[in-house]
Amino acid sequence: MSDLKFWLHRNLGQQDTLLLILASLDEPSQIRELKNVAAQAGFRVPNTWNPSSILSKSKGLAIRTPTGWEITNAGIQHLKNKGVSKVSAAAIQVSTDLREELVKIKSVETHSYVEEAIKCYESGFYRSAIIMSWVGAVSVLHKHVYQYHLFKFNKEAKRVNPKWKDINNVEEFTNMKESEFLDRISALSIIDGNVKRELKRCLGLRNSCSHPNSLVIRANATANHLEILLLNVFNKFH
Repeated sequence: MSDLKFWLHRNLGQQDTLLLILASLDEPSQIRELKNVAAQAGFRVPNTWNPSSILSKSKGLAIRTPTGWEITNAGIQHLKNKGVSKVSAAAIQVSTDLREELVKIKSVETHSYVEEAIKCYESGFYRSAIIMSWVGAVSVLHKHVYQYHLFKFNKEAKRVNPKWKDINNVEEFTNMKESEFLDRISALSIIDGNVKRELKRCLGLRNSCSHPNSLVIRANATANHLEILLLNVFNKFH
C-alpha cells in the first residue's frame, strides 16, 4: 500500500492529486478536511486551485454528497490504473506520530537510523522498516551498555556463562545472541521485564522479516514495531 506522502509529491495533476487525497479518507469530507489531510502529508493545496470545481468535473470519479466529497469506485479504479493504490488515513496518522517522536532524538546517528526506518514505512517497504529499525535499536543499546554498564554487564554475562570473555569494544557485543543480550540487561535492570518481553517480540518479527517465508506484514504491525522501539529504546537511550 503506497503512502499518501510519497504520491502527493509526484506530478499527478490537480484532479488526480485531489482524488488521491479523497482516497485516503474513510468518509465523505469537506474541502477544508481534504486540505488538512494533505497538509499533514507535507503538501499544501495551492490557493490557485478550486477543488470543488475540479472534482465536479471529474466525470463521476468523485461525487458530492450531503456530508461532503467522496471518491467513487470508478475513481479508485482510475487511480489504480495509474499505479496508485488506495491510501490509509490511519497510516498517514501513524507516520505523523512517528515523525513527532523522531524530532526528540538528538543523536545524529540514531536520528538517521530512525528516519530511514520511517521512510521505509512511508514507502510501504514494511520488512525493510522492521529490519532497519531493529538494527538501529540494538546498536543504541550496545553503545549505552558499553558506555555506562560495561563492568556489570561482563560480570553478569560471566555469572551466566563462566566461559564468557569480557567485552573490550562495542563490536564484541555481536559475540552474544541478541535474545541473550536482552536477558542480561534486564537482569541488570537497564530495561525491565515488560520492556524485555516487547523487545523480544520485536526481535522475533525482525527475524521473520529477514528470511524468505509466507508471513504477510502490513502497515499496522510495522507501526507497532516502530513505536515500541521509538518509545522504549531510541528516545530513552539515545
